[in-house]
Amino acid sequence: MRGAILHAPGDVRFEERPDPVIIEPTDTIIRTVAASVCGSDLWPYRGINEVPKPRPIGHEYCGIVEEVGTDVTSITPGQFVVGGFLTSDNTCPHCRAGFQSACQNGGGYDGCQSEFIRVPLADGTLVATPEAPPEDLIPSLLSLSDVMATGWFAAVSAGVKPGMTVAVVGDGAVGLCGVLAAAELGADRVIVMSRHPDRQKLALEFGATEVVAERGDDGIGRIKDLTDGVGADAVLECVGTGEAILQALRSTRPGGLVGYVGVPHGVELPVHEMFFSNVGLRGGPAPVRRFLPDLMDRVWNRRIEPGRVFDLELPLDQVADAYRAMDQRTAIKVLLRP
Repeated sequence: MRGAILHAPGDVRFEERPDPVIIEPTDTIIRTVAASVCGSDLWPYRGINEVPKPRPIGHEYCGIVEEVGTDVTSITPGQFVVGGFLTSDNTCPHCRAGFQSACQNGGGYDGCQSEFIRVPLADGTLVATPEAPPEDLIPSLLSLSDVMATGWFAAVSAGVKPGMTVAVVGDGAVGLCGVLAAAELGADRVIVMSRHPDRQKLALEFGATEVVAERGDDGIGRIKDLTDGVGADAVLECVGTGEAILQALRSTRPGGLVGYVGVPHGVELPVHEMFFSNVGLRGGPAPVRRFLPDLMDRVWNRRIEPGRVFDLELPLDQVADAYRAMDQRTAIKVLLRP
């Protein structure tokens, strides 16, 4: 098969790779229908994370089951499936508590931007659609493998409830899905912090009620102005930089929570300030498997359409162009098809 290999910062190549095979009896092999580039893939692509040697890349996918291991009981060949960006057995204590991203037996993938994928722990990782999906649902189903579930987790971690005022820091795919999640969970106001007109437009269509283009202290001031000096009841931090974390914490009212899902880079928490502001911080890697059944039902019944975050579609063999487009911000998120 062929798949994406990250050789060095800025150097992604589409190359021949060994076909995946069943290694453990709990494995499944799927034929990729769609994959995508994640914002976190850009950290090594930009050289912020070290790339010591060439490696397969990608962790967002959906596809059709080709083969199952002898111990797989809930997934059968021919089904269309979605899996989270981490594998899980869905039975360990952490999984049972709803944190499958911390599964004691789970882990990552050997690159999902490829024509075929080996999925370990298939019964605890994959969720099948009721039947073969119509073509127009595939982008939204793909989004459930990461960005929609991650945006949802940000909202859940921030304690979003009906009637709340919610602010969202970050207008990438995760932030936009966070807007959609906050609206679905009943927020009365959703303030998106965005400086890009195309992303602002989609955020408003996803349920945002106001847009704040300012950043830093000016952005915090605008949130306070819009909330009569109080701050937002809940804030979703969907970037991962030190500036974004501070903006989120300082835009939150006393007693409020920040749900943070951006992978942290260069972040130092102001613990003393957080203590006296009574603002809490909760989040981390999203437990996608926890949310997959509910989110899949919402997509299947066309209640939500998170696949609209994909504003560019390319053949998988043009994966290098996909990385460039996201790195240069000419695309919000790129969908790849083998």
